Amino acid sequence: MAETVWRTGRATGVRVSAALLATVVAAALLVPLAVPLDEQAVDLGAKLLPPSWSHPFGTDEVGRDLLLRCVYGLRVSLLVGVVAALAATVVGTAVGALAGALGGWADRVVMRIVDLFSSVPHLLLGVFVVAMFRPGVWPVIASVALTHWLSTARIVRAEVLSLRSRPYIDAAVSGGASRRRVLVRHLLPGVLPQAGLAAVLMVPHAIWHESALSFLGLGLPAHRASLGTMVQSARGSLLAGDWWPTLFPGLFIIVPTLAIAVLAGAWRERLNPRRRSELTL
Repeated sequence: MAETVWRTGRATGVRVSAALLATVVAAALLVPLAVPLDEQAVDLGAKLLPPSWSHPFGTDEVGRDLLLRCVYGLRVSLLVGVVAALAATVVGTAVGALAGALGGWADRVVMRIVDLFSSVPHLLLGVFVVAMFRPGVWPVIASVALTHWLSTARIVRAEVLSLRSRPYIDAAVSGGASRRRVLVRHLLPGVLPQAGLAAVLMVPHAIWHESALSFLGLGLPAHRASLGTMVQSARGSLLAGDWWPTLFPGLFIIVPTLAIAVLAGAWRERLNPRRRSELTL
């Protein structure tokens, strides 16, 4: 009975998450095409208006519509999250697959390098990378990609080491297949599902990383619509009792990342069904 209730609740959560994610992605893609945003526009006569029919999310401290700016900020966050996650996954998959396939001293050297980078906090390393460039989207993407490939490299290496012990790998090596052929034809296809899952799980991390950098003033320029910048600039309004400039950008960060996390968790259980059964024992 408990298992049935859990499965029903899980399926409902997946459907709701998929609907929410589809809605925010559609908004991020379609709204900018229909309603252009003047990022330099200022209307001090309409500043800090509460939510209403004309401004569903209210206005910010200089009179800009929060709904439109949240959608544009989400568009930037999704761009950074997806591109950075894909780049980090490619780097991590290449490094982890090579380390696991080569083994020996090469594996030890690569993993010590991974340990070295892992010892530095991601945000601190990201701040260092972004600080070397002018504020913009691509420095943030580079920062996130260069600090988030490490976990993927570990996952892929562990999967490659597991696959190397399979009989069909021994048969391929005994048949005269080179290391390159074994890696490309047998090992890489075996790790792609795990690498894809790592990429999906990395998207929320990348979105939060971009928001944190923007909150610190190291992401996009101050006039660009960014969820982290909007939360940072609304701190004074929150202390004055105006809650909407902080709440809605925060929700635009939290809701998509939670939806992606739920969908990724469902994918992980499909890849490894035994994981759920082991948890319920």
